[in-house]
Amino acid sequence: MSDHSAGVASGAAATLRPAAPADIAALLDLVHALALYEKAPHEVEMTAPMLHEALFGPQPLARAVLAEADGAVAGFALFFTSFSTWTGRAGLYLEDLFVLPAARGRGIGRALLRHLAREAVRLGCARLEWSVLDWNRPAIDFYQSLGAVPLDEWTRYRLKGEALAALAA
Repeated sequence: MSDHSAGVASGAAATLRPAAPADIAALLDLVHALALYEKAPHEVEMTAPMLHEALFGPQPLARAVLAEADGAVAGFALFFTSFSTWTGRAGLYLEDLFVLPAARGRGIGRALLRHLAREAVRLGCARLEWSVLDWNRPAIDFYQSLGAVPLDEWTRYRLKGEALAALAA
């Protein structure tokens, strides 16, 4: 596997590569598949132009890595750089990791996380973090098998919609 995000990494399970503008439709399909798996397909507001701008616009907000197996897209990871005031260093935040059901059990999720871990180390990041739904036991078990630990003392909060607009007013 490559240590550089611009490279292509190959393994028995899949080939990993950075997403390119031509991958927007496939990435959007994966996002919709993830939303369906998470029982929230109605919550996806992102469009292809929005995703293109976020990944490839003048000020990219995130990066994505695709996993391909058997000549087809099998999964993805979408991530961005965060910052810790406590460590004084950057981190990588994994927004989404998803492997299509037909491609699971082949090490693709592990390969995607290994790629992100290598990218975090290459960039001198203090950590790699993500969130997982509390009912997603298969994902929790998988993450813990890799040595990830839950941050039980932290509760994630969110402002959106009317509450966000009201506070901003």
